[in-house]
Amino acid sequence: MLGAERKRLIVDYVRKHNSATVNRLATTFGVHEATIRRDLSEIEQEGLLRRTHGGVVMEQWTNGEPVFSERSQQCAEEKMRIGQKAASLVQDGDHIIIDSGTTTLHIARNLVNHSRLTVVTNDINIASELRDATGVKVILTGGELYPSSYMLNGMLTDYALQSLHVVKAFIGTPALHSQHGIMHPEAQLVPAKQGMIRAAREIIVATDHRKIGRLSLHAVAPASAIHTIVTGEEADPQELESFRNNGTTIYTV
Repeated sequence: MLGAERKRLIVDYVRKHNSATVNRLATTFGVHEATIRRDLSEIEQEGLLRRTHGGVVMEQWTNGEPVFSERSQQCAEEKMRIGQKAASLVQDGDHIIIDSGTTTLHIARNLVNHSRLTVVTNDINIASELRDATGVKVILTGGELYPSSYMLNGMLTDYALQSLHVVKAFIGTPALHSQHGIMHPEAQLVPAKQGMIRAAREIIVATDHRKIGRLSLHAVAPASAIHTIVTGEEADPQELESFRNNGTTIYTV
């Protein structure tokens, strides 16, 4: 059997069974385990499967997001931990961007006692959390209001971000992949995130463990653009190691 045909059959096998060990694949296709490992390495580079310790699994895709109220209840305790740790990376006097999201909202909740802090956001929920923080200046980007989440987005949002320069941007995402970077299922939300990333000296992704290792339709920014990831201790260590190998600082809480 030619290598190309074997790799196609390996992908079909894993799609059918969702996962497979190197030993099982070697037995199934009658080749040495070293051959299977080489095949899996090539298949992974094509983005079709994801290698694990001793085997392989199907890549997981994010094709959409639940409504805000539902997302806010998912991994709520983990998101609180992430918010606390991410906020600890902020210094008094910083100028920062906080992306809209249920995880990034917890960052804002931990910034109320800062002083001389400027927060730019496209999220009315985040602005509301900081409304009584006397040491925090809040700048809303403007834009079209998404009533279900209180997020601002669109041309006015993108235009506002073009004129800004900040120290740190805290980005939320439903899909984060060590090869393909920050991804999102909704094309209309991509430009604002890209504007935030361009405006910042340091990019910090704050996301719960379920989003790591997932793919989605639209690329927002490559993995090389990410300086820091803050996530829960529930995250797969092997997934995180792939980011560390690229020079990304990882905090698990």
